[in-house]
Amino acid sequence: MSAPNDRLSFRPAPVQRPDTASPPRFALFALGFRPFYLLAAMLAALSVPLWVAQYVGVLPSPGPIAGLAWHMHEMVFGFAVAVVTGFLFTAGRNWTNQPTPTGATLAALAALWLAARVLAVTGPSSVAAWVDFAFLPLVAWFLWRALKAAKNKRNYFFVALLGALALFNMTFWFAAFGIAPVSPLLPIKAALYVIVAIVAIMGGRVIPMFTQNAIPQARVRRDVKIDRWAIALLAAALALDVLAAPAWLLAPAALAAAVLHAIRLALWDPIATRGKPIVWILHLSYAWIPVGLALLAVAALTPKVHEVYAVHAFAIGAVGGMIIGMITRTALGHTGRTLAAGLAETFAYGLVQAAAFTRVVIGLAIPAAYGQTLALSALFWSAGFLVYTIAYIPILTRPRADGRPG
Repeated sequence: MSAPNDRLSFRPAPVQRPDTASPPRFALFALGFRPFYLLAAMLAALSVPLWVAQYVGVLPSPGPIAGLAWHMHEMVFGFAVAVVTGFLFTAGRNWTNQPTPTGATLAALAALWLAARVLAVTGPSSVAAWVDFAFLPLVAWFLWRALKAAKNKRNYFFVALLGALALFNMTFWFAAFGIAPVSPLLPIKAALYVIVAIVAIMGGRVIPMFTQNAIPQARVRRDVKIDRWAIALLAAALALDVLAAPAWLLAPAALAAAVLHAIRLALWDPIATRGKPIVWILHLSYAWIPVGLALLAVAALTPKVHEVYAVHAFAIGAVGGMIIGMITRTALGHTGRTLAAGLAETFAYGLVQAAAFTRVVIGLAIPAAYGQTLALSALFWSAGFLVYTIAYIPILTRPRADGRPG
């Protein structure tokens, strides 16, 4: 995800089919997005039903981190971080014309990520913590090496964000072991908010561009002042929430940020995208950012609305929705396929958005049915990423359709 002057494009090259079919070969580790998108989708599809089963008491909560802490940790530091890694390794190569991990190095990083997921369930605790913590600093190092070699200062902030995520993950483990005097859930929420900020920043870079490219008649507009204030107020509101700021400070900041992000989205002409699923999923997902901010403001002012609804608007609607939109788009583009959403993609988009709507809107409307809405939302979420997994295994494991490397 980047501006055109960074030489990153998600438009695929025309498919060139050879006259004679060559034997299929395994290409899972040809580029960073391939293993990490697939692993992230598999984790999303499997772990949420497992968490719901633990929540309702059907299954025990084994491992060094159990229950809600395990669920939140795996969704942020497992699922979302895997997607961020796959994206940055792929985009970083385009930004810099420098190598990022492929082949055996990429396979080793994927194995490290997978080992952390397994150890978080099986233990031992100390090994799980060290293996899980090791992953993000390595990702930051490989990205930094490419950016520094190309003097690509514009994207240095991604290294800083990866460092922040690593710090929050370390704090989580210290809290889980009773070393840090905070709830283990607090650094997870802080890390989620870092990812929400990434979605907002990168959404501003690519959503207007993708919209204009796909729909030339769309009236896409951008306002630099609105963009800057929207991001600044988003960062302020999320930081204030993490710091447990008083309602008189948090509520107006969150509400002002919600208004600016709603205006920002409106300037991108979301109505024009209604016939293009591969574009409207990005607009619809971004819309959950102002919704989450508004709910954050309301939750600060009244105990009748719990903050959990704001958190899930961000986590499922904004982050989950943007992820399913981008891991389909970038996978198609970087494997030389037509950049259009078919039935599988559109179905997956709808399921993830249904998960967000059920968890947040229906959950708010029918609080007495909390357990039912939780289970139904989990079903939609899991089904959406299962559809992606099934449809994209051949795309992510086979060579590009146009015969080019990558």
